[in-house]
Amino acid sequence: MNLNPIVLSIPIFFLLIGIELAVERFSHRKLYRLPDAISNLSCGITSQLSGLFLKILAIGVYEIIFSNFAFFGLEKGWFYWVALFLLVDFAYYWAHRMSHEVNLFWGGHVVHHQSEDYNLSVALRQSSFQIVWTFAFNLPLALIGFETLDFALISALNTLYQFWIHTETIKKLGFLEYFLNTPSHHRVHHGRDPKYIDKNHAGSLIIWDKMFGTFQAEEEKPTYGITKPINSWNAVWANFSHYAEMGKDLKRIEKWSDKVKYLFKKPGWLPESLGGYRAAPEVDKAAYKKYETPAPVALNYYVLFQYALCLVGTGLFLFKQNEFLLGEKVFFTIIISIVVVNSGVLFENKAWVKWAEWIRIIVYPILLIAFTFIYFWPPVFIGVAIAYLIISATWFYSITKNVQLQTA
Repeated sequence: MNLNPIVLSIPIFFLLIGIELAVERFSHRKLYRLPDAISNLSCGITSQLSGLFLKILAIGVYEIIFSNFAFFGLEKGWFYWVALFLLVDFAYYWAHRMSHEVNLFWGGHVVHHQSEDYNLSVALRQSSFQIVWTFAFNLPLALIGFETLDFALISALNTLYQFWIHTETIKKLGFLEYFLNTPSHHRVHHGRDPKYIDKNHAGSLIIWDKMFGTFQAEEEKPTYGITKPINSWNAVWANFSHYAEMGKDLKRIEKWSDKVKYLFKKPGWLPESLGGYRAAPEVDKAAYKKYETPAPVALNYYVLFQYALCLVGTGLFLFKQNEFLLGEKVFFTIIISIVVVNSGVLFENKAWVKWAEWIRIIVYPILLIAFTFIYFWPPVFIGVAIAYLIISATWFYSITKNVQLQTA
């Protein structure tokens, strides 16, 4: 069974997040906010789900190029692996850099930068569509002759390396700062302060930023997030919000030539007729406040309960993905996505999510019972479905009875 190394590493991710939470507790520092962490994990879930259908771009096209057009047949030795590591990291640097410097590509990457916190859960906040814009940067490696599985392995390891650098608990690391991408370097990358924007695009090695003029050392503490905060915990909307803004701008732009320029210029660009380039504003750190949606403790525990079940179900689905037909994958992707959307929007106190959650509480146990008969699962799942319905309905009713939801 072929599994993504990222999926196999999920238990390690949560172990390290647990350690960081312990550090938060004992150091009395505020590193996590529940709605933000839920939103980050939800974006990671939607990214993994979309990857089930888009992996043809990441691996399938690479294999086609390698099998049919590779220039060389490379021998595998130490030089092969060192060269592959360096070239994967080099390609990542340019794909990442262009994801910041091309407006269309930024729409596929902005999700990763939307969090106003900086902790290990942010590493899991990934876009569902970035691969559409970046997969082509790796194709020269296929032409050179690096085998597909070898590329996939090194690429996954490059991604895994970047998990641990999403933390404020590790300060500067001495001589390692000269050549490795470190938490200090990557904190700069997530800063929305003008001096930090579009800096430190490195994957594993910071040397590329130093070579190509995009390096910035960490000085004052960054203000995290994007220049126009999304102000939502909805993981699906997070993936479409930038394109919605682009659509509004494109309607305002009259010339077709300017519309095309708008797609490929830097984020913030507009033609002179509409005011020209909109530079990132300075952050007033004294007045700046993060997006907050205060929620009662009962709602926090309810969402945690539902989300824990969702994580277990999603993990089982991803581990067994090869056993499902395409239509089944689409179906399970939809029902998981509904859970993560509801989990986020419940914190926003929107009226529509109340009805969406009631429908989900009723429909999902019915589906579980149906699956028990369709897939010949043990009868115990029928009892689980009934217990889930009773617990969730009783709990959610008590919450909605005491919380006044918005009308829109």
